[in-house]
Amino acid sequence: MRISIAQRGTVWATVVACMFLTVSARAQEGGEGQGGGRHGGQMMASPEERTERLTKALNLSDDQKGKVLSIYKDEQKQMEALRSDTSSSREDRRSKMMQIHENTVSQIKGVLNPDQAKKFDEMQQRMRERRERGGGNREGAPPPPQP
Repeated sequence: MRISIAQRGTVWATVVACMFLTVSARAQEGGEGQGGGRHGGQMMASPEERTERLTKALNLSDDQKGKVLSIYKDEQKQMEALRSDTSSSREDRRSKMMQIHENTVSQIKGVLNPDQAKKFDEMQQRMRERRERGGGNREGAPPPPQP
């Protein structure tokens, strides 16, 4: 079976349209209403998803779960405000985001018991190691080569 050039164009346009619709749908699903913004080029999980993961990993009580959710929601609001701040340089915003994240980690540790805090520290360390292995311009990683 032979496909004419016109039919190939139609097939190609359909494929591109489907890809565009898939990307658009995913962006809307992961948008502000559902969760966080972008982090390291990936969609960040919502405060609810992050709380649920931490609840499962650390066996949080209902009281702890509520406090952690509140902390993550506050972090999300601060990060969104910072992302929309175009008056600061990219490096200043990055530095402030790191401070917000460190504050969030500190607040969460304050909610945890000693055993949970130890596990939480181990989780944080594993995430740092993964980020460093993944490359990028992160603290402790060499800057990308200049063209």
